[in-house]
Amino acid sequence: MTAKAKYTEEELVNALKSGDQSALGFLYDNYSAALFGVIMRIVESQENAEDVLQEVFVKIWRNISSYDKSKGKLYTWLINIARNSAIDSMRVKDYKLKSQIRNIDNSVGSINRQYNTAQHPDHIGLKALVEKMKPEYKLLIDKLYFEGYTQEEAAEELNIPLGTVKTRIRSAISQLREVFIGETTLK
Repeated sequence: MTAKAKYTEEELVNALKSGDQSALGFLYDNYSAALFGVIMRIVESQENAEDVLQEVFVKIWRNISSYDKSKGKLYTWLINIARNSAIDSMRVKDYKLKSQIRNIDNSVGSINRQYNTAQHPDHIGLKALVEKMKPEYKLLIDKLYFEGYTQEEAAEELNIPLGTVKTRIRSAISQLREVFIGETTLK
């Protein structure tokens, strides 16, 4: 290749908008290190950062027509694309991890069902024990554990403070634990 072309910012943008691949090469040669640094601070894995950098340049190439110099310098636009892409990659990674965890949880449940080892509250007598608890404990156990409410949702529906819900549920679970280990009976 011949000597590298030099561009002003405006010339570079115009060349990129016209589809000039040598302008993209110039952009990569002159900006990739800075963009990679921004990405590495967020992603913290060189392999993932390299993948994100590649995605960033694809986005730049595909979206250069959306660059508007009245809104800021090209460099600022590039940094924003790099930063947002890095953040998006972390979100996707986090989502995939949570999805894998949910899949493992689902697998455990299906294995239990397959071997018929699933624990149902009625099989271990939990429902009967809960029926014998104080009404405020019973109501919260029903809402949180049998109906699937969160503590916040239960507090809102029952119109009681969240702190009260937490205290009561902690006491109720403590009582149930004592019954299961045989230290006491419910009153």
